[in-house]
Amino acid sequence: MLFSRKGKLKKEFDEKLVSSIKETKEDLHNAKVFEELMDDYNLDIIAERKRAESIHYYLYKEARIRRVLIK
Repeated sequence: MLFSRKGKLKKEFDEKLVSSIKETKEDLHNAKVFEELMDDYNLDIIAERKRAESIHYYLYKEARIRRVLIK
C-alpha cells in the first residue's frame, strides 16, 4: 500500500518534464530566430540563446535517463 503512489508520482513528474521540454524547445527556437534576425553582434542575445540551449539539452538528457517518451 505504501508503494502504490510510486507509479502515480512518476507519471505526474514525467508529464511535468515533458511539458517543460516543450516550453524550452519553443524558447530555444525563439532565441535562435531572434539571433538570426540580429544585425550587430550583441552578447546578451547570444548568451540568452546559449542559456536556453543548455536548459533544453539538460531536460532532454534527464528525459533520456528516466526513459520518458515524448509525444
